[in-house]
Amino acid sequence: MTLVPFNDRDGWIWLDGDFVPWREANTHVLSHALHYGSSVFEGERSYGGRIFKLTEHTERLHRSAAILDFEIPWSVEQVNDACRQTCEKMGLEDCYVRPVAFRGPEQVSVTAFGTRTRLAIAVWEWPSYFDPEIKRRGIRLDWAKWRRPDPRTAPSEAKAAGLYMICTLSKMDAERRGYADAMMLDWRGFVAEATGANVFFVRDGELHTPPVDAILNGITRQTVIAMAEAKGVTVHVRDIAPAELASFSECFLTGTAAEVTPVSEIGEYRFTPADLTLSLMDDYERLVRAA
Repeated sequence: MTLVPFNDRDGWIWLDGDFVPWREANTHVLSHALHYGSSVFEGERSYGGRIFKLTEHTERLHRSAAILDFEIPWSVEQVNDACRQTCEKMGLEDCYVRPVAFRGPEQVSVTAFGTRTRLAIAVWEWPSYFDPEIKRRGIRLDWAKWRRPDPRTAPSEAKAAGLYMICTLSKMDAERRGYADAMMLDWRGFVAEATGANVFFVRDGELHTPPVDAILNGITRQTVIAMAEAKGVTVHVRDIAPAELASFSECFLTGTAAEVTPVSEIGEYRFTPADLTLSLMDDYERLVRAA
């Protein structure tokens, strides 16, 4: 399949309050965000014309910007409306939604005083993040060599572009080795997350998942915990050592792009997607498509 470059597509992008033709939605090469990573974003999905948990995503976008010490000059309600309008303008009901806020080119220096905050929203068709034929059987993950940083050294609570550099490196390395993704440890050596999704394990009908002190508290992660608890499933949020993976029977990832994706392998450890994983996978699918 030939990849159509994202800068050379038909359509419209919401940029700083107006719709501009897709190919003209540009920023200068000296934008602060490009040089110093001062950018935050969200990944959202629209199902049947409804963006799932839109307000929660937009609120997190604002929180992420505040953590990076800049303010988005559009309210949560205004950003929500712009996301919906962009989907309508593009004529898409089932799609991926990407709001991104970033500092502009007014200042090229480590300091960012004087820069203007810009906001763009783009939407596009989005198939399954992982191969649908493989997904239900479980995807294979390698171990990443990079670790999630100590929250005292990086703003891990923000969905910030700069924090994804090691994710890109880890996922590309895993893909070169024939894996779908990579599992990252935190700075202490405990299991953290995949490159763009949170992780859950199953033992004796109960869920185990890492705490969010060094990783993003994913909105899909929060949704799945609530779904599991509503089913009467006990959820343990705790540190998980890599050696413990031998004691778990099932494993799955959660995220806006990944949704609920079973895992069959992490390095030397093997899992079999079974009742709990597959039921949560199906429950999530029904939830996001509920009217």
